[in-house]
Amino acid sequence: MTEVVVSSRPWNDGLAARLAKHTGRAFAQIGDSADFTAENLERIGATRVFVPHWSRIIPPEVFERFETIVFHMTDLPYGRGGSPLQNLIVRGHSHTVISALRCEAGLDTGPIYLKRSLSLAGTAQDIFERATGVIEGMVVEIVASDPAPLPQAGEVLEFRRRRPADGDLSPLTETRQVYDHIRMLDAEGYPPAFIDTGPWRIEFSRAVLDEGGVTATARIVLRDAAAKGAP
Repeated sequence: MTEVVVSSRPWNDGLAARLAKHTGRAFAQIGDSADFTAENLERIGATRVFVPHWSRIIPPEVFERFETIVFHMTDLPYGRGGSPLQNLIVRGHSHTVISALRCEAGLDTGPIYLKRSLSLAGTAQDIFERATGVIEGMVVEIVASDPAPLPQAGEVLEFRRRRPADGDLSPLTETRQVYDHIRMLDAEGYPPAFIDTGPWRIEFSRAVLDEGGVTATARIVLRDAAAKGAP
């Protein structure tokens, strides 16, 4: 029987191989939505499915047939919903926890296996890579101790999934806000923070905050081309 890791992000590459080494269990990894089906999991001989990072709705036929554990970057039930990293940073959080929960029909409503702390310092890429290490340890712990998940407790706050257009820096009024907007979108596969001027879009990355303002790397592209390329 095989434990399965499902992730669409490059910072989780090789996670299954490392987990197999740490646990002595067989692990397989899925990165393509076309392979994330109940039929394919059955073929693999999946026992459990661990989902560190996935941007699509998980099909009911998957989580109804297989124990499916997702990892959400908030202290649930606070922060149910989309874009947890970005929503946390715009609210001024410097730390969070990763919640390991069982997937069910409601969005991020399932019972919790365990929670572990995570710093929100650095770029989104830094944070996601740091989160991978935390999640790796959580999977090892779940495999070793097989904890029973407990119902969520506390006040519910739902996050709205952010859109590429929300990366516009022009409404912001403080340099700290500008810095946070740039860094929270600075990861592979994410649409960057930007300012539009005439036909051009200026995209920003690698932000540094100091007393005088924000220093960042700028990339200038035609606005129409940038909009067409946005996910």
